[in-house]
Amino acid sequence: MEGAILKLPCLRSVSRSSNFTNRSSNSFPWRYRRLHISASAASASAPLVEGPKLGPGSLGHITRSDFPILHQEINGLKLVYLDNAATSQKPTAVIKALQNYYEAYNSNVHRGIHYLSAKATDEYESARQKVANFIHAAEAREIIFTRNATEAINLVAYSWGLSNLKPGDEIITTIAEHHSAIVPWQIVAQKTGAVLRFVNLTEDEVPDVGQLRDFLSRSTKLLVMHHVSNMLASVLPMDEVISWAHDVGAKVLVDACQSVPHMVVDVKNLDTEFLVGSSHKMCGPTGVGFLYGKSEILSGMPPFLGGGEMIADVYLDHSTYAEPPSRFEAGTPAIGEAIGLGAAIDYLSEIGMQQIHDYEMELGNYLYDRLSSVSDIRIYGPAPSQTVERAALCSFNVKDVHPTDIATFLDQQHGVAIRSGHHCAQPLHRHLGISASARASLHFYNTKDDVDRFIDALKDTINFFSSFK
Repeated sequence: MEGAILKLPCLRSVSRSSNFTNRSSNSFPWRYRRLHISASAASASAPLVEGPKLGPGSLGHITRSDFPILHQEINGLKLVYLDNAATSQKPTAVIKALQNYYEAYNSNVHRGIHYLSAKATDEYESARQKVANFIHAAEAREIIFTRNATEAINLVAYSWGLSNLKPGDEIITTIAEHHSAIVPWQIVAQKTGAVLRFVNLTEDEVPDVGQLRDFLSRSTKLLVMHHVSNMLASVLPMDEVISWAHDVGAKVLVDACQSVPHMVVDVKNLDTEFLVGSSHKMCGPTGVGFLYGKSEILSGMPPFLGGGEMIADVYLDHSTYAEPPSRFEAGTPAIGEAIGLGAAIDYLSEIGMQQIHDYEMELGNYLYDRLSSVSDIRIYGPAPSQTVERAALCSFNVKDVHPTDIATFLDQQHGVAIRSGHHCAQPLHRHLGISASARASLHFYNTKDDVDRFIDALKDTINFFSSFK
């Protein structure tokens, strides 16, 4: 069949040899397990029915018109965008805020006394206040703008970590972390002699918070954990976990990249020392993220980078440093991007994060239930139920079909955008016995129709590859 042109009922012309990786089943590590749901588990799971929030007047239908990118065709087909865990789309309000900055008041911030600089400074600092309000920080100076969440974690690692950790100190994290929450701490551990300890998964494929609690001791100096997993969709009880860490005198850094865009996050209630987020996952521009840090801790941390803006006075033999947040924002910042993030927060706040969360939970459960009904599929992470909350994403594999082939076919033949690969979580994938997975992830502008089109397209994709067996 190599090089043949097939015409299946749901397909445009497809050349198997040119469009797909054509991997054998032996080349893709597969630990297959059919999804069996017991009667008790089935009764606890969300029913496979359309909930009241998913109809024509849903939040997804109402907000969809605000996102110009969604109203286009890909390969001659209407776009279905289900790659929101990688990055979100941007509403018109954010695009206009960026355009307005560059058209009306583009200037460098701080120190300038002319109108454009004053206006840019006001809008930039207003964005900082909006971030603080959004996550319920006590004051704006607890928000540090960074290039992204990765840089925010590195800032803590290099500034706080290198200054405070010593041989024998323990950093606890999980095998389910994004690489940006693992690699910086590996570097810090190598430099300081600190020890990294990794929490494993439970049988339900959730980070084992019981094991985490057992790991905690007076040797524990820092706990680094995600709030929501970008691969397993598990939601961790961070309020409890942070309390346990504080009981042994440890500090906590929360990776909130997959929670801040989708639910109410309150750093005062969590009482975490550090929390990071990324603009591009919350309908804002790329190129800017943020670090929240308790003011008393930030004040005691040395600079991360040296240069303009982060200084108080510079002499030839030494320099003194500005107070936070300026101390950690060396050089010209991403001004337009920060202002765009502020516009994104305005947009999200107008909808209401609780409303976004409630809608996404219902749509996410619908995605999980429909995906579970597909033959030969393996979904990773916990099953949603009355007692188990699952984020609105599903990482999965199909028996004997590589996830990259699935993603390629969905894109080229159906206009459906999902993610394939290791999702910056190689240790987690190795633990699960796989090298890659496919992932469909939702945001509030998605609809039930998007899920239905994805499932129909996925079934067609599986049928296509099954025809070559």
